[in-house]
Amino acid sequence: MIEQNENLIPLGRTKIQIPRLGVGTWAWGDRRFWNYGQGYNDADIRAAFDASLAAGVNLFDTAEMYGNGRSERFLGSFLLGADAPVIVATKFFPFPWRLSKSALLHALHNSLERLNLQKVDLYQIHWPFPPVAVETWAEALAQAVQQGLAQAVGVSNYSAEQMRRASVTLAKHDIALASNQVEYSLLKREVEQNGVLKTCQELGVTLIAYSPLAQGVLTGKYSPEHPMPGVRGWRYSRAALEKVQPLLRLMTETGAAHGGKTIAQVALNWTICKGTVPIPGAKNARQAQDNLGALGWRLSEAEVAALEDASEKID
Repeated sequence: MIEQNENLIPLGRTKIQIPRLGVGTWAWGDRRFWNYGQGYNDADIRAAFDASLAAGVNLFDTAEMYGNGRSERFLGSFLLGADAPVIVATKFFPFPWRLSKSALLHALHNSLERLNLQKVDLYQIHWPFPPVAVETWAEALAQAVQQGLAQAVGVSNYSAEQMRRASVTLAKHDIALASNQVEYSLLKREVEQNGVLKTCQELGVTLIAYSPLAQGVLTGKYSPEHPMPGVRGWRYSRAALEKVQPLLRLMTETGAAHGGKTIAQVALNWTICKGTVPIPGAKNARQAQDNLGALGWRLSEAEVAALEDASEKID
């Protein structure tokens, strides 16, 4: 069980306490990208939930888009038998035909039904897609809080400027922007250069890091000789995996220096050291347990710097 003082932190400037590590549920029911039903099944997903919750990692992030609602349904069914509090985060997708604030509230009601909840802990805008303005969706998020449908609200994939605009709009209703969920890993560090990480720190917004294991690359499971399957293989080709090998070797050495931590645990601990909350996926109990091994220890400043130096040499 994680220690409260050590591994629980506030979600933004809200009163919600979250663990330093969460669970991403993109793969729960997703056939197109993650090949749900091939190599893992419903029982595996349930085991991942149980293993995480038993260890005190009770933040689960889902979305209406994940598996066309299946991810929310899985999580909702697990909540019915949960023997500990669960913090649920889900997301609204701003399809171009969703043009009014009422569309967000309607989608939230549908998510709550799938989740078997009256209120979600964190409701987020999945992407800042046009044509609807950032301010319009922020007003809709405020209404969700005012109507008791969400305890806190956040965004995902927002730029620094978009975050500021959403924050200003929410502040008019005395509501804090709690989070910005963005891709962040040793192989995806744009938020350090584009102002997003700095703006999160300035505004007191929690940066939730999705794909902190680079969709599996930072587990050491894949190599040029054993490439990634399906859609992921398009993003990380054999040539790309070859370039990552020096970083993976350093991560192996770093993990060994900490009592045999895995490459994945080193990758997750790095994101925690950067002040963010990673939400790695877990398709089964084994993956969940491996993720949990990122907690309870910390990379040194020198190790963080060395990993970043190796990361920057990958072109």
